[in-house]
Amino acid sequence: MRSMKSDYTIRELTAEEFIPHFEEHRAKVFEDIHNYRTDQLFSEAEHEEISLLNTRMGDPFKLHLGAFDKDDNFVGWSWGIQESRWSYYMVNSGVLVDYQRKGIYTALLEKALKRVTEEGFQLIYSRHCATNNSVIIPKLKAGFVISKMEISDQFGVLVHLHYYKNKVRREIMDYRSGQMKPNQKIKELFDI
Repeated sequence: MRSMKSDYTIRELTAEEFIPHFEEHRAKVFEDIHNYRTDQLFSEAEHEEISLLNTRMGDPFKLHLGAFDKDDNFVGWSWGIQESRWSYYMVNSGVLVDYQRKGIYTALLEKALKRVTEEGFQLIYSRHCATNNSVIIPKLKAGFVISKMEISDQFGVLVHLHYYKNKVRREIMDYRSGQMKPNQKIKELFDI
Protein backbone atom coordinates (compact mmCIF):
# COMPACT_ATOMS: atom_id res chain seq x y z
CA MET A 1 0.00 0.00 0.00
CA ARG A 2 1.37 3.41 -0.99
CA SER A 3 2.12 5.65 1.98
CA MET A 4 1.17 9.29 2.11
CA LYS A 5 4.00 11.81 1.95
CA SER A 6 4.90 13.30 5.31
CA ASP A 7 3.89 16.79 4.22
CA TYR A 8 0.21 15.86 4.71
CA THR A 9 -1.63 15.17 7.94
CA ILE A 10 -4.97 13.57 8.73
CA ARG A 11 -6.91 15.06 11.63
CA GLU A 12 -10.18 14.15 13.30
CA LEU A 13 -12.46 17.19 13.26
CA THR A 14 -15.67 18.14 15.01
CA ALA A 15 -18.73 18.56 12.81
CA GLU A 16 -18.47 22.32 13.32
CA GLU A 17 -14.87 22.30 12.05
CA PHE A 18 -15.55 19.87 9.23
CA ILE A 19 -18.76 21.13 7.60
CA PRO A 20 -17.44 24.51 6.35
CA HIS A 21 -14.47 22.77 4.66
CA PHE A 22 -16.74 20.10 3.17
CA GLU A 23 -19.26 22.62 1.88
CA GLU A 24 -16.51 24.75 0.34
CA HIS A 25 -14.75 21.89 -1.47
CA ARG A 26 -17.39 19.23 -2.20
CA ALA A 27 -18.47 20.77 -5.52
CA LYS A 28 -14.85 20.99 -6.71
CA VAL A 29 -14.27 17.27 -6.28
CA PHE A 30 -17.66 16.20 -7.59
CA GLU A 31 -18.23 18.85 -10.28
CA ASP A 32 -18.53 16.26 -13.08
CA ILE A 33 -20.85 13.99 -11.12
CA HIS A 34 -24.42 13.91 -12.39
CA ASN A 35 -26.59 13.54 -9.29
CA TYR A 36 -28.81 15.67 -7.09
CA ARG A 37 -29.48 16.30 -3.43
CA THR A 38 -32.79 14.83 -2.29
CA ASP A 39 -33.46 17.77 0.01
CA GLN A 40 -33.91 19.88 -3.15
CA LEU A 41 -37.13 17.96 -3.82
CA PHE A 42 -38.78 18.23 -0.41
CA SER A 43 -41.53 20.63 0.48
CA GLU A 44 -41.40 22.66 3.69
CA ALA A 45 -43.75 20.13 5.33
CA GLU A 46 -41.47 17.25 4.28
CA HIS A 47 -38.42 19.07 5.68
CA GLU A 48 -40.27 19.44 9.00
CA GLU A 49 -41.13 15.73 9.02
CA ILE A 50 -37.52 14.82 8.32
CA SER A 51 -36.32 17.12 11.10
CA LEU A 52 -38.65 15.34 13.52
CA LEU A 53 -37.42 11.94 12.33
CA ASN A 54 -33.82 13.10 12.87
CA THR A 55 -34.56 13.93 16.52
CA ARG A 56 -35.60 10.32 17.05
CA MET A 57 -32.23 8.99 15.89
CA GLY A 58 -30.45 9.84 19.14
CA ASP A 59 -26.76 10.65 19.08
CA PRO A 60 -25.01 8.21 16.71
CA PHE A 61 -21.23 8.08 16.42
CA LYS A 62 -19.90 10.32 13.62
CA LEU A 63 -16.39 10.61 12.26
CA HIS A 64 -15.13 13.63 10.31
CA LEU A 65 -11.59 13.42 8.99
CA GLY A 66 -9.73 16.20 7.24
CA ALA A 67 -6.50 15.98 5.25
CA PHE A 68 -4.27 19.02 5.39
CA ASP A 69 -1.09 19.94 3.53
CA LYS A 70 2.06 21.33 5.16
CA ASP A 71 0.58 24.86 4.93
CA ASP A 72 -2.56 23.65 6.76
CA ASN A 73 -4.75 23.85 3.65
CA PHE A 74 -7.71 21.47 3.64
CA VAL A 75 -7.08 19.05 0.75
CA GLY A 76 -9.34 16.06 1.42
CA TRP A 77 -11.86 14.44 3.71
CA SER A 78 -13.75 11.38 4.79
CA TRP A 79 -16.86 11.29 6.92
CA GLY A 80 -19.39 8.78 8.06
CA ILE A 81 -21.99 7.88 10.62
CA GLN A 82 -23.17 5.00 12.76
CA GLU A 83 -26.19 3.34 11.16
CA SER A 84 -26.98 0.63 13.68
CA ARG A 85 -25.60 -0.87 16.85
CA TRP A 86 -22.79 -2.49 14.86
CA SER A 87 -22.63 -0.88 11.41
CA TYR A 88 -20.88 2.28 10.24
CA TYR A 89 -21.63 3.94 6.90
CA MET A 90 -18.70 5.69 5.19
CA VAL A 91 -20.80 8.40 3.57
CA ASN A 92 -18.38 10.49 1.56
CA SER A 93 -14.69 10.95 0.84
CA GLY A 94 -12.84 13.21 -1.53
CA VAL A 95 -9.42 14.61 -2.34
CA LEU A 96 -8.94 17.87 -4.26
CA VAL A 97 -7.74 17.26 -7.82
CA ASP A 98 -4.27 18.79 -7.34
CA TYR A 99 -3.65 16.45 -4.39
CA GLN A 100 -4.88 13.18 -5.88
CA ARG A 101 -2.53 10.23 -6.49
CA LYS A 102 -0.38 11.14 -3.49
CA GLY A 103 -1.68 8.50 -1.05
CA ILE A 104 -4.04 10.90 0.74
CA TYR A 105 -7.20 8.88 0.07
CA THR A 106 -5.51 5.69 1.26
CA ALA A 107 -4.34 7.47 4.43
CA LEU A 108 -7.89 8.75 5.06
CA LEU A 109 -9.26 5.23 4.54
CA GLU A 110 -6.70 3.67 6.89
CA LYS A 111 -7.38 6.28 9.60
CA ALA A 112 -11.15 5.84 9.28
CA LEU A 113 -10.94 2.03 9.45
CA LYS A 114 -8.65 2.14 12.46
CA ARG A 115 -10.89 4.59 14.28
CA VAL A 116 -14.22 2.89 13.62
CA THR A 117 -12.96 -0.62 14.34
CA GLU A 118 -11.53 0.68 17.63
CA GLU A 119 -15.03 1.98 18.39
CA GLY A 120 -16.25 -1.60 17.98
CA PHE A 121 -18.11 -1.46 14.67
CA GLN A 122 -18.36 -4.91 13.12
CA LEU A 123 -19.47 -3.87 9.63
CA ILE A 124 -18.15 -0.83 7.80
CA TYR A 125 -19.74 -0.18 4.44
CA SER A 126 -19.79 2.32 1.61
CA ARG A 127 -21.57 2.88 -1.70
CA HIS A 128 -19.86 4.02 -4.90
CA CYS A 129 -20.58 4.71 -8.54
CA ALA A 130 -19.93 1.33 -10.14
CA THR A 131 -17.10 2.74 -12.29
CA ASN A 132 -15.33 4.74 -9.55
CA ASN A 133 -12.20 2.59 -9.61
CA SER A 134 -10.07 5.26 -7.91
CA VAL A 135 -12.04 4.57 -4.72
CA ILE A 136 -13.17 0.98 -5.22
CA ILE A 137 -9.68 -0.44 -5.83
CA PRO A 138 -8.07 1.01 -2.68
CA LYS A 139 -11.00 -0.25 -0.63
CA LEU A 140 -10.71 -3.74 -2.09
CA LYS A 141 -6.99 -3.67 -1.31
CA ALA A 142 -7.84 -2.64 2.26
CA GLY A 143 -10.04 -5.73 2.74
CA PHE A 144 -13.48 -4.56 1.62
CA VAL A 145 -15.56 -6.93 -0.53
CA ILE A 146 -18.27 -6.22 -3.06
CA SER A 147 -21.50 -7.04 -1.30
CA LYS A 148 -24.30 -5.83 -3.57
CA MET A 149 -25.42 -3.53 -6.37
CA GLU A 150 -28.00 -0.76 -6.13
CA ILE A 151 -29.80 1.43 -8.63
CA SER A 152 -30.29 4.78 -6.93
CA ASP A 153 -32.53 7.56 -8.20
CA GLN A 154 -30.04 9.98 -6.68
CA PHE A 155 -26.68 8.51 -7.74
CA GLY A 156 -27.31 5.94 -10.48
CA VAL A 157 -25.71 2.46 -10.38
CA LEU A 158 -23.87 1.91 -7.13
CA VAL A 159 -21.65 -0.85 -5.81
CA HIS A 160 -21.76 -1.57 -2.06
CA LEU A 161 -18.53 -2.51 -0.34
CA HIS A 162 -18.41 -4.21 3.06
CA TYR A 163 -15.53 -4.46 5.50
CA TYR A 164 -15.92 -7.05 8.25
CA LYS A 165 -13.99 -6.61 11.46
CA ASN A 166 -14.69 -10.25 12.32
CA LYS A 167 -12.50 -12.59 10.25
CA VAL A 168 -15.10 -15.38 10.18
CA ARG A 169 -17.78 -13.06 8.76
CA ARG A 170 -15.34 -12.15 5.99
CA GLU A 171 -14.72 -15.85 5.31
CA ILE A 172 -18.48 -16.43 5.18
CA MET A 173 -18.69 -13.86 2.38
CA ASP A 174 -16.19 -15.94 0.38
CA TYR A 175 -18.16 -19.10 1.15
CA ARG A 176 -21.52 -17.52 0.26
CA SER A 177 -20.17 -16.11 -3.02
CA GLY A 178 -18.74 -19.49 -4.06
CA GLN A 179 -15.13 -18.35 -3.69
CA MET A 180 -14.23 -21.04 -1.14
CA LYS A 181 -15.42 -24.30 0.33
CA PRO A 182 -16.68 -24.10 3.90
CA ASN A 183 -13.88 -24.38 6.45
CA GLN A 184 -14.40 -26.09 9.81
CA LYS A 185 -15.76 -22.97 11.55
CA ILE A 186 -18.27 -22.33 8.76
CA LYS A 187 -19.32 -25.99 8.79
CA GLU A 188 -20.01 -25.70 12.51
CA LEU A 189 -21.95 -22.43 12.11
CA PHE A 190 -24.10 -23.81 9.30
CA ASP A 191 -24.37 -27.28 10.81
CA ILE A 192 -22.88 -28.88 7.71
